[in-house]
Amino acid sequence: MALIRRKPRNSSLRFQSYVSSKDITEKNPLKSLTVGLKKSGGRNAYGRMTTRHKGGGAKRRYRIIDFRRSERDVPGRIVSIEYDPNRNVRIGLVSYVNGAKSYVLMPDGIGVGSEIMSGINVDPKAGNFLPISKIPAGFFIHNVEFQPGQGGKFARSAGASCQLMGKTETQATLKMPSGEIRMIPIGCWATVGVLGNADYKNIVWGKAGRTRHLGIRPTVRGMAMNPVDHPHGGGEGKSKSGSHPVSPWGKGAKGTKTKRKKNPLILRRKNDKFN
Repeated sequence: MALIRRKPRNSSLRFQSYVSSKDITEKNPLKSLTVGLKKSGGRNAYGRMTTRHKGGGAKRRYRIIDFRRSERDVPGRIVSIEYDPNRNVRIGLVSYVNGAKSYVLMPDGIGVGSEIMSGINVDPKAGNFLPISKIPAGFFIHNVEFQPGQGGKFARSAGASCQLMGKTETQATLKMPSGEIRMIPIGCWATVGVLGNADYKNIVWGKAGRTRHLGIRPTVRGMAMNPVDHPHGGGEGKSKSGSHPVSPWGKGAKGTKTKRKKNPLILRRKNDKFN
């Protein structure tokens, strides 16, 4: 998918870009696979803000994605490619031979008419969902389970994938999208291939209104606040006060380690430098 630049008819359009939608074949989602979506504004069940800079945004309905690929050993065919406002990767509507329908994430290399399947003995080709024990080392995978049977949990965004580095009798070694190398149980399932719409990360939003439509609210610098609101606040002029940058709650904001216990399943952190 190509990245398209807007014509500079005014200042807000001068640097804007967007991903081409020529690959989308259906505008309206399947009604039975959508549910209403209530906005949280970053608040939890107690009404307390747990995530800042969230709120507003355009109304949207949630598309139910089958991360577990429930129809096992049943051939399915991609009948349409659709836009999902809740994620940055395209979704495909799969129609199975037993009459079931579901939404899946769309990897590169498949399109309308492509056949996909889930099962222990299926071929490791793009779009198929199978145990990691059956996938050859070196393959790129996405929608990877963290524990067997729970459904795909990571490598689910546009252009994302994990590389299967190696396997033992009980563990598989993956190189994560962040560069981290970690081990997961060999019984976990994953989908073969690299997710599409990789150009999404190169979009230039061009104006504040586009991010507000996404439900992202403005971020105020700590130095622009009062001392009662942020450790960086106050002072005469633009003063850093000689202190290290911290979060509003006093935790180190640049490079401070926050993990209390080392995870033996993580062989290399994403920030570790190569030797």
